[in-house]
Amino acid sequence: MTKDYLFEIGTEEMPAHVVAKSVKQLADRTGKFLKDNGLSFKNIKTFSTPRRLTILVQELAEKQADIDEIKKGPSKKIALDKDGNWSKAAEGFVRGQNMSVDDIYFQKIKDVEYAYIHVKKEGKKATEILLGMDQIVKELAFPTKMRWGNYDLEFVRPIHWIVSLFGSEIIPVKILDIVAGRKTYGHRFLGESLVLATSDDYESALKSQFVIADANQRKNMILSQINSLCEKNNWQVKIDSGLLEEVTNLVEYPTIFSGSFNEKYLNIPKEVLITSMKDNQRYFEVYDHEGTLINHFIAIRNGNSDYLDNVIAGNEKVLVARLDDAQFFYDEDKKYPLSHFVEKLSSVSFHDKIGSMAEKMLRVKLIGEYIGKKINLSSSELADFDRAADIYKFDLVTNMVGEFAELQGIMGTHYAELAGERKAVSQAIKESYLPSSADGDLPTTKIGSLLSIADKLDTIIAFFGAGMIPNSSNDPYALRRSAYGIVRILINQSWNISIEDALKDIIALLKGKTVAKLPNDEATQAEISDFIINRVKQLLQVKKYSYDVIDTVLASNQQNVANILSIADILQENHDDSKFKKVVESLTRIANILKKASFSEAEQINPDLFENNSEKALYDKINLLLDKSLDVKTLYSEFVQLQPVIDEYFDSNMILDKNEAVKINRLSQLKLIDKLALEFGDLSKLVIK
Repeated sequence: MTKDYLFEIGTEEMPAHVVAKSVKQLADRTGKFLKDNGLSFKNIKTFSTPRRLTILVQELAEKQADIDEIKKGPSKKIALDKDGNWSKAAEGFVRGQNMSVDDIYFQKIKDVEYAYIHVKKEGKKATEILLGMDQIVKELAFPTKMRWGNYDLEFVRPIHWIVSLFGSEIIPVKILDIVAGRKTYGHRFLGESLVLATSDDYESALKSQFVIADANQRKNMILSQINSLCEKNNWQVKIDSGLLEEVTNLVEYPTIFSGSFNEKYLNIPKEVLITSMKDNQRYFEVYDHEGTLINHFIAIRNGNSDYLDNVIAGNEKVLVARLDDAQFFYDEDKKYPLSHFVEKLSSVSFHDKIGSMAEKMLRVKLIGEYIGKKINLSSSELADFDRAADIYKFDLVTNMVGEFAELQGIMGTHYAELAGERKAVSQAIKESYLPSSADGDLPTTKIGSLLSIADKLDTIIAFFGAGMIPNSSNDPYALRRSAYGIVRILINQSWNISIEDALKDIIALLKGKTVAKLPNDEATQAEISDFIINRVKQLLQVKKYSYDVIDTVLASNQQNVANILSIADILQENHDDSKFKKVVESLTRIANILKKASFSEAEQINPDLFENNSEKALYDKINLLLDKSLDVKTLYSEFVQLQPVIDEYFDSNMILDKNEAVKINRLSQLKLIDKLALEFGDLSKLVIK
């Protein structure tokens, strides 16, 4: 027999961002708890609002399965000592089954007698096991917790009630001084308390008291109402999934309404308007049928449509106050030339151990100029970069960014355009902040990409130089995200930059030109290089490359991230190709021979020591490869052609010849091939079928 089990934790209003994750955690922990205790169930349905976390365990067994089985123990020789007394092994065997030695009997298997017991145990009732739900509640994890009263329990918000019903039966789970029952509560203002007869009454009973307990149903109600309103007014709304999720978890009974503001505010950059509506007020911005932002917004009320005019007026009043501030800041900022703000950056600290924002911009300019020349930017492109680097942080000291910090870079672009800066310069200001997250949008222009890389590289160098290096559990300045951004941009732009070489050159270039402490020692420089290159592993994992390909390319001697990705593509594409298997076997054989011979450095090859044509054929092929500056795809093709030449070389020669000069000559040839192979990585790590 089965019944549905309802468990609800009623709290004060929780932050919207913890609701969905917390109810999922409650469901996952409960599922594990039930499985560990041998209680079968069909599935667990979740309900959640800002005031409750609820699970409904459907078709939960009324009791554990009964146990009726024969358990085999130690042999009779071990179970009894020489005097016929029960040994510790026998006592431990029965103790583990909550039985006594009197229950032991012996049975022979292939002339050996073994101890057995017949275990017959009735399963525990679910009503008894479910009393342990209190422990699950106490173990729930939250990003922030609080305590209340004199209690030691920490929870996301104070708990006010608990419902625990197995069918119609109360399971009196106790948390602090609250004993679970069948009483729950409707909407804080519109509803009343409810006494549930059975667990299956929950959803419909709450709905009668203006609580839509199913979060997906609330979300669909919101979307449906928005769509109806847009259709009625010929509007468009771009649904932000994050905002939709947030407002869904801010209300228990959603009612959509629209408001408006004076058209004069539309002269403010739209990002300011959207930020004021979306980020500050949790409103959806509205567009006309052509996709132009208009002077309306859509919001969600936690309640019904009664007195909605008052609600609309109140929301409009709050928004207009914000827009008045924004208009003032915008007008004030436009009064000054960009140089006014740039001059202020010398008194703005980037970090107290590193220096000012103005000093950072100087370093970024030098770094960008160096990289720009490496990637062969034109003189006009370099001029655009220089101008962007001279000003790109100026908006940090504007009134607008002082109020709306999330608009840094965006407002810089707007103000630069108003000041008549070239498009490439103004766009680079915004793109210098990209990507803003691990999978965020990348810069689309060369100048923006270069400025972003230079800015992020400077940040990493400066913090490593100051000794503020992230560890496995702590990265307060998001240096890993900066390094990952560098990797993604380099690959996106297909820029061939050696990280190791660039770091050495850049640090030498900055020496004597900054007050920031630079990582001048080779160990720290190598650590920075590895730190950036290791972000390639993260990228390859996101792109679902096989683990052996990832391990192989990360063991290469490559410092060019674009090349590393190209190599990974080649290895992944040819992984199961029969030709590729032969290439890998030949190159791995070379590496193993060199390792056994402890041969590390190739000497000058002497053709006069060749004893057969296979040595000359390999020599000619190696010289051909060394004379070319090959991309990795061409190098792979050359290795495919080289493979039979290597095999013929092995078939015709004793590498470790008795003649020392001949042996060194042959090992030197192999060493040159091995160095070329390291362009691809440690091929021994590949798992080839």
